[in-house]
Amino acid sequence: MNLLAVDFPPVNQLFDWPSIWFEGSLFAVNKTVLIYLSSVVVTMVLFVLAGRQNETLVPRGVAHVAESGVNFIEESVVMQTMGPDGKKFMPFLTSMFFFILFANITEVIPFIQFPANSRMATPITLALLVWVIYNVVGVRSQGFFGYLKNSLFPPGVPKFLYLIVTPIELVSTFVVRPFSLAVRLWANMVAGHLLLVTFAVLSATMWAAGGLGFGGALFLSFPMLILMTGFEILVSVLQAFIFTILTAVYIAGSMHAEH
Repeated sequence: MNLLAVDFPPVNQLFDWPSIWFEGSLFAVNKTVLIYLSSVVVTMVLFVLAGRQNETLVPRGVAHVAESGVNFIEESVVMQTMGPDGKKFMPFLTSMFFFILFANITEVIPFIQFPANSRMATPITLALLVWVIYNVVGVRSQGFFGYLKNSLFPPGVPKFLYLIVTPIELVSTFVVRPFSLAVRLWANMVAGHLLLVTFAVLSATMWAAGGLGFGGALFLSFPMLILMTGFEILVSVLQAFIFTILTAVYIAGSMHAEH
């Protein structure tokens, strides 16, 4: 019985891209860097073009996409977690949502097929930025000692439980939050990339084998590849939304002391 020889690339090759320009220097540019730069440019161009069309009564094209995105962030993120006081964070939250989305969605774009957020550097950088923002907002809103008190000594907890609760709150608020934000985004994009590569390699191998292998590609692996591609589009949007709404939740919690 002949078995299909599946030539699956080493995992490190799936995430380690060689430099295109300035190899070996601090400013080396590779595929991941280009995706991030493109995500920044596309986000900026989207809202610049939308702003130029804001004089029309009925938004169309790019303006409609931008306005729908802004309304989505306002209604589903800001108003649900922060209330009217959170509207001043709309530009930050909206920009972050679209930037993360565009950096994720490249996973399913032909000839790119790589989610930039499957590399840990930018997710942890974004998470640390969020950490700085919600702590600065907390100190400005409640005062330094008031913020520490309300964060580490939640009201309504019996005093003898502070021996347990305070260390947990310290680790949760100031350590775990940025780490969990980054890992959640990074791990989901890594898992999705591995799944898509697996089914793509299986489909190509079966297709090239012909015979029963061709049938397997036609009725099994290739339909699964299409299904997983659709699923990863959903995951890309969902992970951008989760990162954004958790950011809003953390900022909202630091703006107002719990009662």
